[in-house]
Amino acid sequence: MRTIEKFQRGDLLAAACPSREVLQHITSRWGILILIVLESKTLRFSELRRLINGVSERMLAQTLQCLEGDGLINRVAYDVVPPHVEYSLTPLGKEAAEKVRVLVDWIEGSMPRIAEHWSESGTTRSRKTSV
Repeated sequence: MRTIEKFQRGDLLAAACPSREVLQHITSRWGILILIVLESKTLRFSELRRLINGVSERMLAQTLQCLEGDGLINRVAYDVVPPHVEYSLTPLGKEAAEKVRVLVDWIEGSMPRIAEHWSESGTTRSRKTSV
């Protein structure tokens, strides 16, 4: 278990700030989508994979482990064959999902204005991006 010594809010710009790691987990390509999907219900791994188009098994598993390690996701494994594992948000994860939802709603609502800038700058965006 990690401990935080002398952690001060606002140290995010410091290279050794532990909140940077959490920020990376939440705002990663798949982290945001996982939080949004789990916002409404508990899901199994295969359901998450089906709902989040384009995520590989490896990246989904890795991102779930990171979010679980940060205390944002509950993982419940049932002792049955075949394996049955369910994922849900913890209270802390629900708080994070609410904040992420605001950002996602803003992005979706602003897409026409954002797309105008793509047109003006002569750049186009495909469904797949490098970000």
